[in-house]
Amino acid sequence: MDFDYAALGLKAGIEIHQQLNTREKLFCHCPTVLRDVTEHNGEFYRYLRATVSEMGEMDRAAREEMMVMRPFTYYAYDTTCLAENDEEPPTPMNPEALDLVLTFARMMGMTPVEQVHIMRKMVIDGSNTSGFQRTALVALNGSLPMGARIESICLEEEAAQRVEDTIFSLDRLGIPLAEITTAPDMHTPEAVKDVASYIGMLLRSTMKVKRGIGTIRQDVNISIRDGARVEIKGVQELRLIEEVVRREVQRQVSLLSIRDELLARHASVDEASHDVTALFKKTGSAILKRAKAIHAICLRGFAGMVGREIQPGRRLGSEMSDYAKKCGVGGLFHTDELPAYGVTEAEVASLREAVNAGPDDCVIIVADTKQKVVCAIGLIRKRAEMAMAGVPEETRKMLEEGSSAYMRPLPGAARMYPETDVLPVTVTAEYYSSLVLPELLSDKADRFVRDMGLDAALAHQMVYSKRCVLFEETVRRGVRPTLAATTL
Repeated sequence: MDFDYAALGLKAGIEIHQQLNTREKLFCHCPTVLRDVTEHNGEFYRYLRATVSEMGEMDRAAREEMMVMRPFTYYAYDTTCLAENDEEPPTPMNPEALDLVLTFARMMGMTPVEQVHIMRKMVIDGSNTSGFQRTALVALNGSLPMGARIESICLEEEAAQRVEDTIFSLDRLGIPLAEITTAPDMHTPEAVKDVASYIGMLLRSTMKVKRGIGTIRQDVNISIRDGARVEIKGVQELRLIEEVVRREVQRQVSLLSIRDELLARHASVDEASHDVTALFKKTGSAILKRAKAIHAICLRGFAGMVGREIQPGRRLGSEMSDYAKKCGVGGLFHTDELPAYGVTEAEVASLREAVNAGPDDCVIIVADTKQKVVCAIGLIRKRAEMAMAGVPEETRKMLEEGSSAYMRPLPGAARMYPETDVLPVTVTAEYYSSLVLPELLSDKADRFVRDMGLDAALAHQMVYSKRCVLFEETVRRGVRPTLAATTL
């Protein structure tokens, strides 16, 4: 599906997170090597809880993560230390990593901060043993040749690698990470991809960044007129960026259409939920049969809406299910798709009668323990009310092929607070101006064509290859460039 993006008022920006190929991690002396999980030589677990900010407020995203308390397991290695375990203080910031990020800043014409201060960014999803990620603002206000503005560049520590749902590997935790944030200056999916591609070229030009899937990630911020800013995290492949933008535009257009129809129907959401466990005592549905409690909520005027597709493979009901899963349930059932899953027509009729649902209403049921069900019904009610308002601001995760699912609310200022264990670093004008800028890969490819006679496609392939340094050394030793390039 394609759109008139100008008419929709599309605005998009990106945050690019690039692992740096430094010898040591950002706040300890451990190597930045990734290990196979079978090599771990120790493990421990933690419960993570949110704390209030200095202003006495708790971040809304962290509060939601605490709705289900669960232990997180961490794998340790002989290449990790007590700093990753959060059992000893961090060392001073890795100067090699700071040099690299300042070099990136100079390449984009940015203004460095006078002092680099470390902040703690609260993260209690298990990806950091301490419950926060250390991050530092390094420079502001840059630009790219295609007109996109760079708002900031930060230096931060990489998160632990998720092995399973609540199991993390500490080999990745603490690898230096450059975070580059653009202004929302892109107005087409193609423009977003072009900017991401150019920034990736700048980063690789230093030859000091890690390569491969997972070493660079793009978070895309997208909004349309009358919609809302939505952050989609974890786009690892450049080829998917355009599709992610297209599908998010489709989702927001669909949600606005659903809102308009719900308002025209004078839709509403019942305040009270209903315990309908007894209705399904003799059910043939295996899921409902195992449940200790089954509760229902009636969405007045929502018939046909909950099952409406808003993205490929995603419906409004999927959005509600994402919210419900925050309480630990597996999902939900709704009368737009029933009878199915072993639920009979007679059971659906009894369910409708129990909650006094009419033909224009949709009934949602959740089955699990009573505590989880009550929690889930509350979040389903919240998401249904959001559907009548339009598009909620939120952070989402990319799914396969470019659709997305709800992760958490957009974080606020309450998630940030100062790091007291690491001293700030002063950046002088002399130091910043003395940093040596690398040759851009685009310029290097032009040089390979001009001076060495390489075909343009082969030159492009060579400058992006891990063997580029070996190629240049081979040519210096007298091997013909085309022979060296095609062989490598």
